[in-house]
Amino acid sequence: MTSIPEALLWCLSAGTAAAVVLAALSIRAGRRRADLRKRLSAAEEQNSATLHSNTELTARLRATEAEIRHLAGSRLPDLTLALAHPHVPVPGLLDARFTGSETDQALNAVLEQVSEAITKERARVDAAAQSTLRGATTTIQALLYQLQTALQEMQHRYDDPNIAQDLLNADYLNEQALRRVQATGVVCGAWPGLTREDSYLAELVVGATSRLRGYERVNISNQLRDPIAVVARAVEPIAITVTELLANALHHSHRELPVTITLQQGNRGASVIVDDYGVGMHDDEIKAAMELLSGDEDLLLTQLGDPPRSGFAAAGQLVRQYGYGVHVEPSPYGGVRAVVYIPGDPLLTVLDESAQPMSVMAPLPHRSAVPDRSASMLPTGSATPPPAAAPAPQPAPAAQPAPAPSYEAPAQQAEGELPRRRRRKPVSEPDESAARTESAPERSPEETGTRWAALQRGTESGRAAAHSEPPRSPEGNAQS
Repeated sequence: MTSIPEALLWCLSAGTAAAVVLAALSIRAGRRRADLRKRLSAAEEQNSATLHSNTELTARLRATEAEIRHLAGSRLPDLTLALAHPHVPVPGLLDARFTGSETDQALNAVLEQVSEAITKERARVDAAAQSTLRGATTTIQALLYQLQTALQEMQHRYDDPNIAQDLLNADYLNEQALRRVQATGVVCGAWPGLTREDSYLAELVVGATSRLRGYERVNISNQLRDPIAVVARAVEPIAITVTELLANALHHSHRELPVTITLQQGNRGASVIVDDYGVGMHDDEIKAAMELLSGDEDLLLTQLGDPPRSGFAAAGQLVRQYGYGVHVEPSPYGGVRAVVYIPGDPLLTVLDESAQPMSVMAPLPHRSAVPDRSASMLPTGSATPPPAAAPAPQPAPAAQPAPAPSYEAPAQQAEGELPRRRRRKPVSEPDESAARTESAPERSPEETGTRWAALQRGTESGRAAAHSEPPRSPEGNAQS
């Protein structure tokens, strides 16, 4: 009877031990499940982060590809166009998130390298083109000068008025071609190609006018106080500049409207002012013209337009080389005013009119048309009646010799004023100077050709008569 409780005790002990073991195992399994849940949660979070990162990388890759396509399709072509036309904008990045990033720096590096490569290649090609044009224009210019000399010799050789007129027309066309070739050569860095002597500024302007079609529309007003001349080395460059400015004025104004040239003298130099009544220029056109006329930057032939406009560019090259100035602005007459300023030092000089008289084709200064009261005062202060107020001379007897020409007394010079030289006026011809100061009527090309032909006939007849007389000292009329 005592064995049954012992068996139960042993059973209870075994059950308790089993329960303890089961409890321990249950606790351990719970911990494992919790650990597994944590690992699973961490894995899910990591997977989610990986997916998000992959999404961002994919989006960034697509944005980078879009920037590369934008670089190749828009930015590089616009950059190429902007190098030729600076006003064309170059677009930036499509996505602002790349600003300042390595991608942005890499793309900008590509743009800089392409820009540098294009600039160098364009400069190399343009230099080769300018070299070719410079050589060609120099040769053509020399041939045109030879043709000009041959035409002038033929004008003196033939007496037929029709032939003389044809030769004048051919010489005029040759002058047109020479002007175009000369301007093109100057733009390409060539020398103007003509050496002269010191020339009066008024004569220089008249010579520049004769190179243009429509020269009869040009009115020249000489306001110079002194017989100012341009030094030899700057005569042809300034003549080219004035010619191109006149060509622009004549081309952009109606054929019935005049173009006015005013010669002004300042304290430190002289100015040639060209005014037209044409269509004028906009602000951006004036700005572009001033950039060309300043001569500050090297020009490319591709910057001159199509067809190339070489007038202002040639003037700018000469301005940079010889040191005078050109300014363009709206004219008070509605067109364009162009001013060529020539500094007195070192481009101007004063010539002696008695030793080197001015050409009769040059316009006289307006001061000669206005009676100068100071001219009636002798240096001693005694007053003499002005030539205009003198009584009309009585007719002299036939046997009485003609009176010797007298000259005007020098005027009293104001303090600080430059000395003024005056032209000689014979007393026996009081009306000659007044008649010359009047504006001469405009002559047609036909009338001019007729007068030249008559002059040539007289010259040839004189030469023919000289052959029958004993030889004497030669008298030439060769042109300089």
